[in-house]
Amino acid sequence: MVVIYKKNSPYFTTPQRNFLVEFLDILTFRSIPADDTDELIVLSPQFNERPDLLSNELYGTPDLWWVFTVRNPDTIIDPIYDFVTEIEIFVPTRQRIFSLLGL
Repeated sequence: MVVIYKKNSPYFTTPQRNFLVEFLDILTFRSIPADDTDELIVLSPQFNERPDLLSNELYGTPDLWWVFTVRNPDTIIDPIYDFVTEIEIFVPTRQRIFSLLGL
């Protein structure tokens, strides 16, 4: 049985395979290309190792925590432990993310 992931899930575009049993293939992130509307921010202490809190503040949901890793692949390798105070990251606007993800 194939699982249908929500559009805001990091697994939405990851293929599912059937080889005797269903399984989720290697994670495939959606593309979030750079854009002139992206804002460069310096992460404040309240968001240290908490991308879900920043996602909730910017996008109104903690479910888009993975967006920061996808948008900043050279800065954030581990989505939790690389998300530290004083790091500079680009954050897409709410409107652009919702448009890209079809939300």
